[in-house]
Amino acid sequence: MQEAWLQLQCPACSVAWEEQVSDLPAPETQFTCDDCGAERSLSEFMRTTRDLEVLQEFTDS
Repeated sequence: MQEAWLQLQCPACSVAWEEQVSDLPAPETQFTCDDCGAERSLSEFMRTTRDLEVLQEFTDS
């Protein structure tokens, strides 16, 4: 299986980074920005709609 990387961006401070999808929890899980400490559901950190779709596909399986 190929590795999938997702683009994330903090909605509070706009810091952007990438994470391996296998290292992330489900989209509705509370997630904290390492840079500013903002806490929101992981789905709000997805940079694009496609990133969210990929995360949902991996967590639904």
